[in-house]
Amino acid sequence: MKVLYITGWCRSGSTVLGNVLAEAPGVVHVGELRFLWRNGVLGTGSNGRCGCGLNHRECPVWSRVLEAVRPDGRTLAQHAADVVAWQEAYRTRHTWRALRTAPHNGWPATLAATYHAIAEVCGAHTIVDSSKYASDAALLSALPGIEASYVHLIRDPRAVAWSWMQPKAYTGRRSALNSTLLWTGFNLAAEAVGRTHRADALHLRYEDFVRSPRRAVADILELIGHAGPNPVAADGTVELGRNHTVTGNPNRFGRGRTPIDEDRRWHTELPRPQRAATTLLALPLLRRYGYETKV
Repeated sequence: MKVLYITGWCRSGSTVLGNVLAEAPGVVHVGELRFLWRNGVLGTGSNGRCGCGLNHRECPVWSRVLEAVRPDGRTLAQHAADVVAWQEAYRTRHTWRALRTAPHNGWPATLAATYHAIAEVCGAHTIVDSSKYASDAALLSALPGIEASYVHLIRDPRAVAWSWMQPKAYTGRRSALNSTLLWTGFNLAAEAVGRTHRADALHLRYEDFVRSPRRAVADILELIGHAGPNPVAADGTVELGRNHTVTGNPNRFGRGRTPIDEDRRWHTELPRPQRAATTLLALPLLRRYGYETKV
């Protein structure tokens, strides 16, 4: 079984990328799997609905997966509380430690069991996980029965900052400063994972993905060894069907023929003070990733 893990920071296009990849035969996109227990069982996260529209515990996929990985003698709520507590030892700042030696609690075994349960329930050979926690990506190579690949998805931090300044239905807003600090930390952690697994990882800029989606998807399918057809049409559109994403951008509820294009409103709508602050704070990585550094 293969797992493709998407790293990077939020608002970088991982939801649409995952859903596009899920249109390839045998591939399933699970969204931000890390939040299944917090959102789907405890109800303390930002979104309790699956991409199919149902609550996670009512969804025909997640209700079976949750039961499959629940230990005997623990209720779903008790197990979910355990998982959320275990995850605290695997936050982004723990990525470098997890690459050396994983802390010993129940999260790695639960994550492995969940991937296997998803593959069985969905009949998939490849799982796309867009949780974006490099600390979880760091665990994958040690999980039994899993062949891991990694996509580090990067988006211009000024576009990300502008996006975070616009509240969405599933989450609140962040300041440009807060977004850029997290953008920096998450991308540095993603780089650490990529350096450790160079042969199984690639970097992808969101802007390159939306500019040439068919080519970008072809590169990813090659990375995971998928010989099936490319789901992106020659005109850069994709036919999106039903999905079972745990959480993510509200565009995960979209269906039908969908163009893959860039939201460029930040170019004119991001206020100059926030643009300048974001540019200066992210300057080293802006240059590394090939972005324009002019304020």
